[in-house]
Amino acid sequence: MNADFKITSEQAQAAVPVTIFHIGGWLDAQSEGKLLEQARVAYDGGAQYLVIEMRELDTLTSAGMRALQKVYQMFTPKEEHFKTAHLKLCNAPPQIYNVLGITGFLQNIPMYESLDDALESFEKE
Repeated sequence: MNADFKITSEQAQAAVPVTIFHIGGWLDAQSEGKLLEQARVAYDGGAQYLVIEMRELDTLTSAGMRALQKVYQMFTPKEEHFKTAHLKLCNAPPQIYNVLGITGFLQNIPMYESLDDALESFEKE
């Protein structure tokens, strides 16, 4: 396991332009600010849709979940809360997926098995 948090960003074109964050290591109190800062920069730069790819994520703490919730709120317009998911997750390792499921995160934030599936889902909305 690697406690260091890593985040890289790329752009993809689905039915809409999508920003993709690849995150790895530990998403915890030490790293939540990095995720929030990167999300704010992307949002302020015009990004409206975000996929967080979690393949390399080792640990997700309550602080990390708080950061994901803040990113969700940042990217989800209040009037579209129940219509369109602007934030989607993919490739979560089993232990991360279980934490997200148990805590109810996956009721509002869709999870996909692959990045391609997450990107294709924007075309279905």
